[in-house]
This record gives sequence, C-alpha cells and structure tokens, in this order.
Amino acid sequence: MSLTKNSRILVLGASGMIGSACVRWLKLHGYDKIESPSRSELDLFSMENVRHYFHSHSPEFIILAAGRVGGIIENSTRGFDLLRDNLIIQQNVILSAIQSGVEKCVYFGSSCMYPRQAEQPMKEDFLLTGKPEETSLPYAISKLSGVHMCLSYNKQFGKSLFLPVIPNSTYGPQDDFDPKTAHVLSSLLFRFHHARKTNASEVTLWGSGNPRREFIFSEDVASAVFYLLENAPATDMPLNIGSGKDYSIRELAEAIKDITGFRGSIKWDTSKPDGAPRKLLDSSRINALGWKPVTSLKNGIQKTYDWFLENELPIQKGSSS
Repeated sequence: MSLTKNSRILVLGASGMIGSACVRWLKLHGYDKIESPSRSELDLFSMENVRHYFHSHSPEFIILAAGRVGGIIENSTRGFDLLRDNLIIQQNVILSAIQSGVEKCVYFGSSCMYPRQAEQPMKEDFLLTGKPEETSLPYAISKLSGVHMCLSYNKQFGKSLFLPVIPNSTYGPQDDFDPKTAHVLSSLLFRFHHARKTNASEVTLWGSGNPRREFIFSEDVASAVFYLLENAPATDMPLNIGSGKDYSIRELAEAIKDITGFRGSIKWDTSKPDGAPRKLLDSSRINALGWKPVTSLKNGIQKTYDWFLENELPIQKGSSS
C-alpha cells in the first residue's frame, strides 16, 4: 500500500527538526490526516502508552523521528543516556507498530553508523564492515540496533513493514542549537551568533577544521521520505539520503561566520578531537528511484538562521522525542 492523501499518518518527534519538517511537508502537500502527539500526549518511554495510542488511533504510516541525539560532547559524556533512551523508544515503537497492523514505518538511522575507515562515498552495504567513529559510538550503536531490528523483522516474516533510511548530517529549523549537545552545523550557528551579539573578537572551535562532512536540509530529508512512501519501494537494506557534496568543517565555519555577520577571527583547538575524517554518502540508490535534493548549503543555512532569529531560542535540549 502506498501513501495517499487519505492515509492516516503518525509523526513521532514532531517537535524536533526532522519530525517538524515532515509535518510541514505533509500539510504543504494536502495531507490532513496527521497525528503529531506531544510528549504529554504520548510517552514513548512507556510501552503501555505507545501500544494503547497505536490501537486507539490506528495509524497506517508512522514516521519515527523521535529519539535522543547528540554530538561529540554528548556522546563522550552521556553515552549511556543516549543508548538507553534510543533503545527504549525504538523498541516500544517498533513492537507496537508490528502489533497494531501499521502499513509502513520509517526509521531514521544515522551516517555515524558507518565504519570510521569506510571507503568514500559510503554505500549502504558498508554497514558493519568496521567499527564506527569512537566519538559517536554510543549513538551509532543505538541506531544500528534499530536499523537491524527493522531489517530482521522484514526478512524473518517476509514483509516490508519497516523502511530504514540514513540521512547524512541534517540541519534546519527546530534543530538542537545547544553547543553542549548539538551537531556541528547548528552548534556553529549558535556560537557565531552569540559571538556577534556579545562582540567577541574570536571563536575557538574544536579540532583542525579539516574533516569533511555532507549536509542535507531537513526539508529535503522530508521530501525524500515521502517520495519513498508514495512510490512504495521494497528494500532489503536501508536507503542513504544525502546531498551528494561534502565540505570541510573549516569551509562550513567560514560560511556560517559570513551568514551570521561575525567579524572576529576563528581559532582551531587541535588538542580536541576531529571525529571521522570524512562522511559522504553514496545516495545513488535513492537517486535512481527518481529523488534528488533541491536546497543548496548556503540557502539551507540562511533559512535555518532566519528561523533561529525569529524564534530567539531558549536553547533546546538533545532529545527530539
């Protein structure tokens, strides 16, 4: 069954970056049978609550965009919390989806699941051919567990209930902008914005600035997900969702410095870890199905910063559930 305008769609994690982008996409394209419960309406840490919600609302399609996220600092200092929270949430949702007769459930993996030394660009079948980057290991393990729970169910029971996808470094409105927990792009946006507002003369950043990353705007991720659901592909492995172009962290920092209007200097603290040297996805499988992203990095950063300024955040924390 493919997604239609009459489908009942449940978006979990709708207050977060990817979840909110999915809700916006659905509304923009005329879908109106959308459920996007808040944490107070649906406690994803409670199997009983999740099971009851699924049975009472009977969703046909589920977007599992809820979970705990974090960058290098969060992984190195709160790795247990990352593992625990994600394992609990994804187990509750996956088991409840199976039991309640859902047509399709989209599960979001992460590019940090790939081995640190993986050949670039990274193909989907490179997963588990080596150890992920140490600085993101707790999060990577939690996401690998979810992906393989989904794939194992599909394989064991001969079904295509679960559709795991792997977006690369995603950014956009409603991201986590707390430098202690955020991923690199949103963390840099906050830091350069704060430096400009406080008239700082310098911003110090971790590492050498040499690692390369691929970034994809949240609205492009949403468009990819619903393209897949509307076209209902059967797949025995997750699908990469990337922009097809990577940038050094140094290039990213300079772009964000320019967009935020910071006029000071950038200092690189090479005593701090760099993370993986490069993360570029091979998105040829989803491209061959007919989907491609449309947002350039510069335009995406500007849209994200515009949203940031309009909302003048109290800093969001690392959970998007």
